Amino acid sequence: MAKVLVGVSGGVAAYKAVEFVRLAVLAGHSVRVIQTPASLRFVGRATFSAITGAPVLVSEFESDPSRGCWPGEELPEHAPISHLALVENADVFVVAPATANLISRVAAGSSDELVSAAVLAANCRVLVAPAMNNRMWENPATVANVATLRERGITVLEPGEGQLASHGEAGKGRLIEPRELLAELDSAGGRSDFRGVRVLVTAGGTREAIDPVRFIGNRSSGRMGAALANAAASRGAEVTIICANSSIPTSSDVKVINVVSAAELGDACDQQFPNCDLLLMAAAVADFIPTAAADQKIKKSEGVPTIGLTASPDILAGLAGERRADQTVIGFAAEHGGDPLANARTKLKSKQLDALVLNDVSVADIGFESEENLVTFISADQELELARGPKLDVAHSILDQIKILGTNPQKG
Repeated sequence: MAKVLVGVSGGVAAYKAVEFVRLAVLAGHSVRVIQTPASLRFVGRATFSAITGAPVLVSEFESDPSRGCWPGEELPEHAPISHLALVENADVFVVAPATANLISRVAAGSSDELVSAAVLAANCRVLVAPAMNNRMWENPATVANVATLRERGITVLEPGEGQLASHGEAGKGRLIEPRELLAELDSAGGRSDFRGVRVLVTAGGTREAIDPVRFIGNRSSGRMGAALANAAASRGAEVTIICANSSIPTSSDVKVINVVSAAELGDACDQQFPNCDLLLMAAAVADFIPTAAADQKIKKSEGVPTIGLTASPDILAGLAGERRADQTVIGFAAEHGGDPLANARTKLKSKQLDALVLNDVSVADIGFESEENLVTFISADQELELARGPKLDVAHSILDQIKILGTNPQKG
């Protein structure tokens, strides 16, 4: 995972930086935090230090007790210049929130405090997440400053739109939500071994209508699919994700297609599959669908209804049967009870897949909606249990195994 330096400037949205840092640490990233003096008015350094397990610096003149190292690393004998060492050792530098004042200083090349000095010294990927009043965001000076940063290769994320800090005011200028920022961080991971590969991911769970109010569905949250999309995008892939009823954020580099039912997911796959090199079919697609959906809500007073079911088309098997020789097709199976490995082996063969990722959802803390996962990667000649961890880590491990298969379209 990445070494992430987070710069926090003095805005009300600094509280969201706390949650972002927590999520980044939970996802397996190693995180250090630096702050502007003004940011201390909103969040103290002890908060970030407790979450990261590392000291937090506020001034370029104070020494770093960790000597530029990240949590778990061995301290060097020589004490480096702290603000230079931290950003030199970082894989990604995230500035969140970035106020209009900080953006203007960076655009002007100013380095009168630690965060702006670190931006000037950065030779890693820099993500800037603005947060300010909508009138400040739309001011021509800010517009010009943001354009300057982008011209210099700094990624300036678009702020969100909604309620602002000032009472009763709304507009564009909100710091993007922590999970969205984490998705952007994951996309900026720095690996490029999937560059040029077109990846199609399906995620979430389909919903099959019983009437306009009720549906048959499943508990899939789409977290694993979103992690796969973000991991592939971070490694240079051109990624499209078909989301069935999932609101898990993905990187802005990922094209999102939203669907509801198995039929809609099938249609979207039919349209997108011919243009992909690698299919990761992580969506939980209904095996059975109602034979007919009522036009109006079924009333309880009318008694218990009889709901007829019919088997839904096997989307994955259909796609695998029509694929080109240079396409790779990976299935996913959520098993509960019985013999999961035997069932997975049967699916691997019957659906003509290159590999299948098995998730035993009977284990409570790695089942649906969990933050972590433990899966087995199954191909024709192996069954490999991948290391348990955050779903993004597991997603990268899955991509690693796909490359080892030798069927990845990026050969050589």
